[in-house]
Amino acid sequence: MLYHLLYPLKEYFFAFNVFRYITFRAAYATVTALLICFIFGPRLIKWLARLQIGERIKKQAPERHSGKAGTPTMGGVLVIAAIVIPTLLWSNLTNHYVQVAVGATLWTGMIGFLDDYLSVVKKRDKGLIGRYKLIGQLLFGAALGGYLVANPLVSHGMTSTAVPFLKDLYINWGYFYIPLVMLVITGTSNAVNLTDGLDGLATGIAAFCFLAFALLAYLGGNRVFSEYLNIFYQEGAGELTIYCMSVVGAALGFLWFNTHPAQIFMGDTGSLALGGALGTVAVLLKSELLLVVIGGVFVAEALSVILQVGSFKVTGKRIFKMAPLHHHFELLGWSESQIVVRFWIVAALFLLLGMSTLKLR
Repeated sequence: MLYHLLYPLKEYFFAFNVFRYITFRAAYATVTALLICFIFGPRLIKWLARLQIGERIKKQAPERHSGKAGTPTMGGVLVIAAIVIPTLLWSNLTNHYVQVAVGATLWTGMIGFLDDYLSVVKKRDKGLIGRYKLIGQLLFGAALGGYLVANPLVSHGMTSTAVPFLKDLYINWGYFYIPLVMLVITGTSNAVNLTDGLDGLATGIAAFCFLAFALLAYLGGNRVFSEYLNIFYQEGAGELTIYCMSVVGAALGFLWFNTHPAQIFMGDTGSLALGGALGTVAVLLKSELLLVVIGGVFVAEALSVILQVGSFKVTGKRIFKMAPLHHHFELLGWSESQIVVRFWIVAALFLLLGMSTLKLR
C-alpha cells in the first residue's frame, strides 16, 4: 500500500525513490511486524485469559506439560496479523508471488483457527477431525498447483524444481507437479504443527527458515545475482523477500511472549499457517527439495512420528521414547530450554547448509 502511495511521489521529492528498494521495504516490514506483536501481544493475552481460552493438554503429552494447562492459546491470530498487515503495507500488491503467499497464510490459518475454536472454545477433544484438516490442506495444494500450471509465474520451467548442490539441474515434474505441490503444502504444514510442542520451538525454527527463503527470494528475483550464482531467475520473486521478512518479524515478535515459560501459545492457527506459508514459498521459488535441507528440523520431527507409528505397527516396538522427536529428548531428561535452544542451533546449521548450496552449485 505504501509502495503504491509514496513511490510515485519521487517525481516531486527524490527521497521517495527509496520505496523502490526491496531491502528498504523488507527491513521496515520486519520492524512493523515486530511492533504489531509488541503492541497488541499483551492486549491479546489479557483478552484470551479473560475469555478463558486456554491450552488443553493432551493425555499423551509428557507429565510435566500439565503445568501449561490454561495458558492462553490461539495466539496464531496475532502471528497472522503481523504477517499480513506489514506485507500489505510494504509490498507491491500487484505482485502475484505476494498474493499467493498471503492467500496461503490466510487459508491454512483458517483451517488451524477452526481446529482451535472447536477444541478450545467448543471443548471438542479432537478439535477439527484430522481428515477434514487434511482435506483442506490438500485442496489448497491442488488449487495452488493448478493455478501455477494454468497461470505460470515464469515463461518456462514453472513445473520444475531446482536440485540442491547441482548446477543447472532441474527436475521437471510434468503431470506429477500438482501432486508434488499438494505433498509439499500438506507435509510442511503438518510438520510445523508437530514441532509446535515446546515453548518457542516452532516459532524460532520458522524464523530461521523464512530468513533463508527471504535471501533466496531476493537473489532469485535479481537478474545479476541469479546469473552470478547460476540460480533460476524469476522476475518479481524479489517481492517475496518482504513477505518472508514479515514472517521473520512476526515470529520474533511472538517469540517475545512465547519463550519459556510461555505467556501464550499460537495453537494450530499459527502453526498450520506458518507451515502452509513455508511450503508455498518453497513451491513459488522452485526450492521444494531445498526446503528439506533448510527445514531439516521440521523434517526430522515429522519423520520421527512416521517412523514411530510404522515401527509400532510392524514390530510392536517403539524407536523413540515418545514422538515427535522433542518429546523423546524430554523423556531423556533434557530441560525444555535445553531442547529448544539446541534445536534452534541445529536449525541455524541447516540454514547455513542450505545457503552453502548456492556456492557449491
